[in-house]
Amino acid sequence: MIRIYIDGDACPVKDEVFKVANRYGLPVTVVGNAWLRLPDDPSLTMVVVAEGADAADDRIVELIEAGDICVTNDIPLGSRCLLKGALAIRPNGKPFTESSIGDALATRELMNSLRETGTMTGGPAPFNKQDRSRFLSALDTMVHQAKRVRR
Repeated sequence: MIRIYIDGDACPVKDEVFKVANRYGLPVTVVGNAWLRLPDDPSLTMVVVAEGADAADDRIVELIEAGDICVTNDIPLGSRCLLKGALAIRPNGKPFTESSIGDALATRELMNSLRETGTMTGGPAPFNKQDRSRFLSALDTMVHQAKRVRR
């Protein structure tokens, strides 16, 4: 069965994931550094990991299998999931793909360098209603894609 993993510490679309997962009867595992209150639903699991920069990411990579889905904004985690044959999607609805992950990793490094030198100090654009809507549609599409991978 396909499982959805959420990089839970800063995910703004947990409720949307729960809605889509419920529609398809898929289990969801939320992984984070702190306990998060989840709806009372036996298909939802919370995994709390020790504090640490990549502890949640490492646990997701440990658990995820080919055909599963990871919801994360973390580019290196998205890359690691793809390497295991899983699918990965950002909360804004943009999927990580084999063809886009290299550019995403390079852009991430460039942006980190610019922030370190003080050239750029801003963060990502605020999350909005259109992002939420785009995510719901993209996750629905990704579930169908995952079903094809699992066959």
